[in-house]
Amino acid sequence: MSQTITIDRFLTKSEAWVPVAPDGQYKQITARLWGKGLTLRGEVPGAAIAAPRQFCAKAGQFLISRIDARHGAFGIVPAELDGALVSNDFPCFDIDASTVLPHYFEWYSRTPEFVELCRRASEGSTNRVRLKEEKFLKMVVPLPAPDVQRRIVSRLDRVSGLVGSIKKGLDALVRDRRALTVALARRPDLSNEDKLRLGWEQTTLANILRPAALPIQVLLEDSYPNLGIYSYARGVFSKAPIDGASTSARLLYRVRGGQFIYSRLFAFEGAFAIVPAEFDGVFVSNEFPSFDIVPSYGAAFLRAYFSDPRTWQSLRAGSLGLGSRRQRVNEDHLLRHELWLPPIRERARIAEVFAALDRAENYSVTAEVDSLIPAMLHEIFKRKAAG
Repeated sequence: MSQTITIDRFLTKSEAWVPVAPDGQYKQITARLWGKGLTLRGEVPGAAIAAPRQFCAKAGQFLISRIDARHGAFGIVPAELDGALVSNDFPCFDIDASTVLPHYFEWYSRTPEFVELCRRASEGSTNRVRLKEEKFLKMVVPLPAPDVQRRIVSRLDRVSGLVGSIKKGLDALVRDRRALTVALARRPDLSNEDKLRLGWEQTTLANILRPAALPIQVLLEDSYPNLGIYSYARGVFSKAPIDGASTSARLLYRVRGGQFIYSRLFAFEGAFAIVPAEFDGVFVSNEFPSFDIVPSYGAAFLRAYFSDPRTWQSLRAGSLGLGSRRQRVNEDHLLRHELWLPPIRERARIAEVFAALDRAENYSVTAEVDSLIPAMLHEIFKRKAAG
């Protein structure tokens, strides 16, 4: 049977505070939910960071979000995020490699059992739940012998590599089909005269989109499901709910499935999306304007048009000051954007290609591939915990 160990036997909190220089440039970290690890949030000037000092994260450390630990927001700091800054809400811990293999702990932290452990170590009222470090560090986890840890890591790494290869092939198929939709939406092979002759129309987004902000008064006792928008036209994702008592916003905005939505702050790097049906009724801040789409134009054309980096660059070129991430692309500027609109038969072709693309992305093989690693983690670590 595996022995057990308290987390404080191998995790030690780092106190590597650094002063923030206003003229410096700093990486920032986002902890993705449900054990999906850490990623670059962006790079900002020191003048954009309110705190005079922050923690400096080091490659190989374990970083965890106090607020969203119970939602699986943590991970091992990768080499490319070495030296990134995080606030006090993201404590960093050094890992004692003589006690536990860091990569073994990285795999273990992705299990539902570890997420549940973080939930139990979080306390507070409904809207102010935070990870309690002292309680977290005294939680008990299974720890097999070093040779068993190495075998587990080897097995999971091998399967992860195979999964990565399969997904790489599927991603290549998706990229090719996305490129086709962009080509249909823009037809760079046609001159303006050719487009006019073939029934294309010059218009502005103001003729396609209708502002649809639906403000809702925030109640302290309520919690609001929330979405974010991936950069590079990769769609939307579910974020941790917004707690009415924790947010400074007095208004949030309800969005509807099928609406067009974007991030003012990250428009220049492709944070545009069509709201999927399953996100109908979720909430966003005023940094995420939403629009109804005039039905005759269809969402598929906009989805393709805003998948093209040339669209983002065009919006960026016309927005003063976008070199600073504190600038925004406002609605008026977006709606003034001029574009060529293909005739309805071409828009129908785009919709057909997207339908095939969505079927490929939702194909059962993809779902099975995505579920393989979680299933293995559950099997391996449940068995080790049992003996």
